[in-house]
Amino acid sequence: MGVIKVLAGLLLLVAISWEVIAGGEHFSRPYLAVQFVVCLLFLCDFFVRWGADGWSLRFFWRNLFYLLLSVPYLNIVSWSGVTLSRGAAMLLGLVPLLRAFLAMTIVVGWLVGNRVRRLLAAYIFTVVVFTYISALIFYDYELPVNPHLHGFGNALWWAWMNVTTVGAAIFPVTAIGKLFSVLLPSLGMMFFPIFTTYVLQEYAPSKTKDRDE
Repeated sequence: MGVIKVLAGLLLLVAISWEVIAGGEHFSRPYLAVQFVVCLLFLCDFFVRWGADGWSLRFFWRNLFYLLLSVPYLNIVSWSGVTLSRGAAMLLGLVPLLRAFLAMTIVVGWLVGNRVRRLLAAYIFTVVVFTYISALIFYDYELPVNPHLHGFGNALWWAWMNVTTVGAAIFPVTAIGKLFSVLLPSLGMMFFPIFTTYVLQEYAPSKTKDRDE
């Protein structure tokens, strides 16, 4: 089931990338259909696991966050006839993507045996995916109002320059853009202690062994 959730998450990521890069005032019906199917899969996974646990309240409260992330909010708003701004719709559309992202992180952890390597692999995956999603959000919000942003390639370059703490010559104009210009360097700076821990864990014991010999 974990692999299916990862594939569904990748499908949702591709779909929302297509929507953002293609532009448009509102999300298209094909994208809403994809999001609904993916959210339905996440909801089925939640209730199947809850049933396997005997419908316990402990399981429900421990996994309530996952349930809330699995709700197709954008579809519900569309069915209700409420018209949202592009920015608000974008944020709602990203909620199920967060659920998919958590599933991907867990699977990445399963694929790595060593605990420290698992932490490093999960964190690298987090940095890569979060940087890409940040580029999508930055592009969607900033393109209409930022004269220095020309195409999604610029937004992707901006995101990677910020996560490496180097910075870019594209300065955000919107509040969302400014928020991510703070979050990305913070995430990048958190990477260095984890990488240092990994190096010490991997190479320090071998050096100690060499000295003993």
